[in-house]
Amino acid sequence: MKHRLSILVSCCALLAASQPASFVRADDEVYTRTEDVIYRRKHGTALTLDVFAPKENANGAAIVLVVSGAWRSSRDSIRPVFASEYVKRGYTVFTVVHGSSPRFSLPEIVEDMHRAVRFVRSRAVHYRFDADRIGVTGASAGGHLSLLLGTAGAAGDPNAADPVDRLSSRVQAVACFFPPTDLLNYGLPGLTLLGGDISKGVRAPFDFQELDESVRSFVMIADRDRRLEIGKQMSPVYHVSADDPPTMIIHGDADLTVPLQQSKLIIDKFKEASVPCELIVKPGKAHGWSEMGPDVATLADWFDKYLAKKSTTP
Repeated sequence: MKHRLSILVSCCALLAASQPASFVRADDEVYTRTEDVIYRRKHGTALTLDVFAPKENANGAAIVLVVSGAWRSSRDSIRPVFASEYVKRGYTVFTVVHGSSPRFSLPEIVEDMHRAVRFVRSRAVHYRFDADRIGVTGASAGGHLSLLLGTAGAAGDPNAADPVDRLSSRVQAVACFFPPTDLLNYGLPGLTLLGGDISKGVRAPFDFQELDESVRSFVMIADRDRRLEIGKQMSPVYHVSADDPPTMIIHGDADLTVPLQQSKLIIDKFKEASVPCELIVKPGKAHGWSEMGPDVATLADWFDKYLAKKSTTP
């Protein structure tokens, strides 16, 4: 238990290295790629995303692909091969790089993702997709952030100076791999993933801070009750409601990094709320596995069911 989060990053390497034959290769040129589109600026930093647009047969829907492992995010981690399954089906894919741990904590990262969805929605006319047909996907930390957007997406601020921030960050479908969902009960009841021994090697996302106006400096939030409340807000399982979008999760039953219990918890909540959902358990699979192509295709099937236009053919 103590070391399960220390291998989160290695999962990213596995996913990046795995390029199953069922994927469309970048050199097949089924898409155009627009790199380094700025969706947010903060603290003098530009946050970017890449856009993979299908050259033909666009289906009028978009997928936000969260580039995140252990809540670390880097442009170097964008792999076109993971966008291609969606692009070849007609989706416009936005691969989002968020403010990365260890520089930014989890609440700041979540803010980035809300902004990213709002930005994507604001570009619907430009990229020719329906602003009300946006899905989100990711793996591990990327799955966690996907589920937070699904369960806690919010209306925009109608008084915001930036028109992008007036838009909603809600999505219409979620499909992801092995996500943390309850940071307060991680594997066992009462075992928290908030910077203690269990999160060894991945503590920075839980360095919750606030601005102390008296000294104009950020200070660490040490109060246990406040930390638990922030952890609860950062846990998708506590935001589940009947109006959440259809959600699919794929998770291995031999995962020692993110317990299968995490996916079961939120799927149970979705079922209680009558939200369309499905959990696919992969026997013997750990935190990421080779030959994930068919599983990515399964996620794409979920998006086809809930996002892509229905065929008019009898």
